[in-house]
Amino acid sequence: MSDLSKPLGAVILCGGGSTRMGQDKALLDWGGVRAVDRVAALARAAGARVVLTAGRDYGLDWVPDPEEGAGPVGGVLAGAAALRARGCARALVLAVDAPTLTVDDLAPLLAADNGATFEVSPVPMVLPLGSVPGDALPGWPLRRLVERAGLAVLPCPEEARARILGANTPEERDRLRP
Repeated sequence: MSDLSKPLGAVILCGGGSTRMGQDKALLDWGGVRAVDRVAALARAAGARVVLTAGRDYGLDWVPDPEEGAGPVGGVLAGAAALRARGCARALVLAVDAPTLTVDDLAPLLAADNGATFEVSPVPMVLPLGSVPGDALPGWPLRRLVERAGLAVLPCPEEARARILGANTPEERDRLRP
């Protein structure tokens, strides 16, 4: 059975407060909807049967980071363990700061049998849970996790580049606003 036929779950990485954005990026309003809710809806539309936030409780299922402030890999590891326990075999890993992504943007990642990410950013990614390195540490850079998990690195469609990179500054948010 290929990984494509196995259940997909999703982990939304939520970093909390952002000095560049002036508030928690998960709570930013995007067309009348909180960013975290837009990303959760995207995950469900992409086929995720379980959607978790990592790091904080935003009224959705969530997992705490294993080490406070260690970085996004901690959220990925906690989310992967929780998704595995819920019967998922793959994790769609999304960042809360990319709330304008579309299912079409994610399609190449979802079609990759052994998991994938885009060349411009390690998130979004599709991570087969069986490929999570056993020695992975919460403080690892995301790129190391991608490399050690053996994920394919796909070219980024130019028309999706800004949506994939997301909004980490007010200027980037203005460019992406619906």
